Amino acid sequence: MKVFTLDGNVTFSQHVYSVFLTSRHNLCAFRPLSPEEAVEEEFILHSIAWPETPPVTLNFSLKNTTDPSCSKFTILPKVGGGQWSIGDQLEVRIIMKDYYCHPKTSGGDALLARLRNEALDAGVSGQVVDHLNGSYTAVFPLVWEGRVTLIHPSEAITVLRRLNNESLDRVFFRSVFRSGSVTETSMCNVCLRPTNMPVCNYTDIRTGEPWFCLKPKSLSCNARIIHSMGGYLPALKPLEDKLFSFTTPETEKREKGEEKTQTAEKHDTFRPSGFYYKGVWKSLGGTQVYQFDTQSIIQCLSGKVVHFYGDSTIRQWFEYLNKALPGRLSLDKTFTKFSQHNTCSTFCCVTAIISNMKYLLRYIANELDNIHGGSNTVIAFTVWAHFGNFPMEFYIRRLLSIRSAVLRLLARAPDTLVVIRTGNLKSYDVNGAINNGDWYALQRDRALREVFKGMNVDLVDAWEMTLAHRLQHNLHPAPPIIKNMINVLLSYICPKHK
Repeated sequence: MKVFTLDGNVTFSQHVYSVFLTSRHNLCAFRPLSPEEAVEEEFILHSIAWPETPPVTLNFSLKNTTDPSCSKFTILPKVGGGQWSIGDQLEVRIIMKDYYCHPKTSGGDALLARLRNEALDAGVSGQVVDHLNGSYTAVFPLVWEGRVTLIHPSEAITVLRRLNNESLDRVFFRSVFRSGSVTETSMCNVCLRPTNMPVCNYTDIRTGEPWFCLKPKSLSCNARIIHSMGGYLPALKPLEDKLFSFTTPETEKREKGEEKTQTAEKHDTFRPSGFYYKGVWKSLGGTQVYQFDTQSIIQCLSGKVVHFYGDSTIRQWFEYLNKALPGRLSLDKTFTKFSQHNTCSTFCCVTAIISNMKYLLRYIANELDNIHGGSNTVIAFTVWAHFGNFPMEFYIRRLLSIRSAVLRLLARAPDTLVVIRTGNLKSYDVNGAINNGDWYALQRDRALREVFKGMNVDLVDAWEMTLAHRLQHNLHPAPPIIKNMINVLLSYICPKHK
């Protein structure tokens, strides 16, 4: 590996690709784009652009931020008039107010909408439309009672944006280098502060995806043996942490005011990907979801080769099937074992940003290029859980690399089944919110859908499946949700299951 000093624009002549630092994110290296990819990246960035949010200065007041308890909502009259019926589109106008109960005048709050019926163990997600003036419309299919949840006030989004422009290295990683009896540890990242220290360049030759480590003092770059999570660096300024806590500031007496019925505006019909009824996920996307027990799982996967790629959230799928199938598979860097039922299942941790698994870097695009494919091959992957604190461009380019590999795979083996698991909602904590929280996941979820839109791939909508479920959000969704996800996956594999 070549050693270089990170001092601005650097070209690595021994690699097929150049690695460069952008002016927008001058701490990070990105793989270069073709002209067509550059146009697409700009389109995606524009399509997922978040509304402008209020500035957060050193003297801003928490009392001027969004207060859910003071905000109002009103059910709008049915478009076209008449009586409400099950299945109609229900629209709810939301007026956001601050802790003085003054109406907000700008948009950008991060809101989630869902309807649930606890008695029926049922739920469905909704869509939120931002009118950019402090008001929002939540749109649902009318089936059950509903709730709108504030993930972050718009002022918190301002901070999250700042962090992803100024503190891109707030999550850092380490590698262990070893030669004989000598062991050293060094900091690694795709985003490194300018330094005069030598840097090891681990940019992938095939994909062009960048990765760097500070060179150990006495060992070579080739002596790296383990990659793992390093830790978190402080990133919030004074008072900003209050925007991510559940503690409300002391407020003056609130004038509640009266709710007013407004005139409904015409919105595009929102159609969720599915809903829960009696704890079972029902698809609205045209694919019937079947229920699989152990025997039917064995029947479905007999003769199949199933590859799982990604992070620990898709490892849950592997572990679920591992328990369901009589032939147990041991979890390691790469897992391959044929069971007595002639089923091959592998899990490979291949995201280059990984927090707690001590693996060297591997890339989904490269793994896919090594697969022959065919009617008995299933590819399932997810890319989301470790990318929140990195620039959106970095994530989009990773997706574009994977998409190119998927297209190559489908060109040589069109009957290969490719299934993508989206990101999901997490339990809330301040550290998680500022480094890889739900707002970051939401933005990346939108980008992923845009990148793979119109392709011959299937989607397991983990975002809606966690939003609509009664159980608490978790980075690793609870077993009942995983079971429903597996049923969706297996229904893609065996669409005629009985």
